[in-house]
Amino acid sequence: METKRFLKNDSGFVCLNCHKKVFPLVSSSRNHCPFCLYSLHVDVNPGDRANTCLGLMEPIGAFPDAKKNYVIVHKCLKCGRIRHNKAAYNTNVQPDNLNLIISLTAHNF
Repeated sequence: METKRFLKNDSGFVCLNCHKKVFPLVSSSRNHCPFCLYSLHVDVNPGDRANTCLGLMEPIGAFPDAKKNYVIVHKCLKCGRIRHNKAAYNTNVQPDNLNLIISLTAHNF
């Protein structure tokens, strides 16, 4: 039997970088702060919360994807792992900071 790689896990949280309260996304799983775009290294597979690293993940870049969305590139400040995360700026619930995402597209990573 194949294990599902994506688990919906959409609880709110307080960002450990900017300390703002982040609400659940509802339509998907929120994995980064919409204000500063920082994340936590908590998943092995999206939504599983099985990673023991727990390092703060800094947004280091962004790029457009084929679906006219953006992908944010995060780097863990603790272990150095790089992960790609889909942006959530087309939502009514705390949309991601689009100006910050666009500014990240100029970064080389």
